[in-house]
Amino acid sequence: MQTIKCVVVGDGAVGKTCLLISYTTNKFPSEYVPTVFDNYAVTVMIGDEPYTLGLFDTAVLVACRLGKKTPFHPTDACRGSHSKREKGQEDYDRLRPLSYPQTDVFLVCFSVTSPASFENVREKWFPEVHHHCPGVPCLIVGTQIDLRDDPAVVEKLARQRQRPVSNETGELLARDLGAVKYVECSALTQRGLKNVFDEAIVAALEPPVTRKKSKCSLL
Repeated sequence: MQTIKCVVVGDGAVGKTCLLISYTTNKFPSEYVPTVFDNYAVTVMIGDEPYTLGLFDTAVLVACRLGKKTPFHPTDACRGSHSKREKGQEDYDRLRPLSYPQTDVFLVCFSVTSPASFENVREKWFPEVHHHCPGVPCLIVGTQIDLRDDPAVVEKLARQRQRPVSNETGELLARDLGAVKYVECSALTQRGLKNVFDEAIVAALEPPVTRKKSKCSLL
């Protein structure tokens, strides 16, 4: 059975792990559940052919490298001295690309309620995956769309002279960066959730001609 490797990247706290759990278990995690990596493999049918869709959360893989039992996020490094915070971020940045080899498609995520995470798609995440895996298809994914019109969220952003990221803005970024496309979803309500992974599968199996045989590897 052919395996499609899908790696999910993006800022901490944008809902990447919830995205994966909601998709693979068909329910939103109502409380913190230690991530079980084996759960991130699902069988999907493409026509009459079965495929294994392997879903990789980089925080989980970094945790494994560091010998931790729970996922590692850069925010974990906020505990302790400044030097420890810097070391934690350095470990995360150094180890994260080790999960990239043999990737078939990337989901580059941001929260539509976090303009900063949106900017980091352009400034950090897309350049990183393009550097390590040139030619591998990427989808830009807006998460937490159930909160886009939440009055408290809108008010909080307005106080900072910001607003939630619109669908149109996401589509424009995808075009500017040369991503396959922009998709968005809510892990809580599952609106658009299946479509995110359907589009990822299509991108992995039918990449543009110039991207064929360009599966990621680290030199």
